[in-house]
Amino acid sequence: MITRLRSLTRQWTMLVPVLAVVLLALTWGRHLPGVLVGLVTLVLAGSVLAAVHHAEVVAHRVGEPFGSLVLAIAVTIIEVALIVTLMADGGDKSSTLARDTVFAAVMITCNGIVGLCLLVASLRHGTALFNPEGTGAALATVATLATLSLVLPTFTTSKPGPEFSTVQLTFAALSSLILYGLFVTTQTVRHRDYFLPVPRQGAVISGDDHASPPSARAARLSLGLLGLALVGVVGLAKGVSPTIESGVAAAGLPHAVVGVIIALLVLLPETIAALRAARRDRVQTSLNLALGSAMASIGLTIPAVALASVWLSGPLVLGLGPTHMLMLALTVVVSSLTVVPGRATPLQGGVHLVLFAAYLELAVNP
Repeated sequence: MITRLRSLTRQWTMLVPVLAVVLLALTWGRHLPGVLVGLVTLVLAGSVLAAVHHAEVVAHRVGEPFGSLVLAIAVTIIEVALIVTLMADGGDKSSTLARDTVFAAVMITCNGIVGLCLLVASLRHGTALFNPEGTGAALATVATLATLSLVLPTFTTSKPGPEFSTVQLTFAALSSLILYGLFVTTQTVRHRDYFLPVPRQGAVISGDDHASPPSARAARLSLGLLGLALVGVVGLAKGVSPTIESGVAAAGLPHAVVGVIIALLVLLPETIAALRAARRDRVQTSLNLALGSAMASIGLTIPAVALASVWLSGPLVLGLGPTHMLMLALTVVVSSLTVVPGRATPLQGGVHLVLFAAYLELAVNP
């Protein structure tokens, strides 16, 4: 029975990504009626689950922290493509889309995903254990990237409005790439042990201990299907974005809510993968996914939109308003206090989830 279920799982996770790409090709650039929106949403959800499955196969083959890095970078690259495409199509009304989506990704990962994982792990295992050295390094990088890219534009004076001048935008883009490259080198080469799961007895886990790794052929197949699934997730999310924008406008909500919804859709694979790791008491893997996604979202999006601004018309607004800057500062302070002990209780998870709820409430009702 178990063998049959595994076979069915492999079959649908192979078929759904292909179906998603085919559906994307058939619907790209077209107005979708209500029935087709429902079908696209269903395939989108299946693509998310398939992406998580294939990401876990790849992660099991290459080990941590490489597995978390593969999923974070893959999702972020396609997310960047989505943002640039929407900015090219949207004109002046999309001038804040990059800022809204990147800030939403930071809040979702640093408060939503982190809070859920800490809560699940601590309720299931008593306390959530992780490595403060690796997690602290990731948090410091996220805080620096967010401040340089999203806070400084509000205070610079070379250009009117919360925008960077060309020189400032170039500096922010290069700084983002350099910091992200340094972090990846630290995570995967020089101090890889800082980012490995910590078991109850205090020794570092160097590998996955619950099953034999998949073959190289199976891992390559899953890597390809992961790419297809993520293309399907982001492309289909773009397909339903006009429906999302219409619904947001009809509800009288701020346009920034569109960026929040897009970020929630795109980050679903990381959210599910992180929660699964937390249930298995691999909290460090969950934090690698969450903070790595936040870091990749800033470190890759800002250089991409900086390059795209060469041919995109209209302003590029990156600076946050006072309310969001306060939320970012509070998130950094609370996250620092969470990381320092190397362990967390349900209280810490609850605090992060309250911050995430406050962010959502302010997005809907600023």
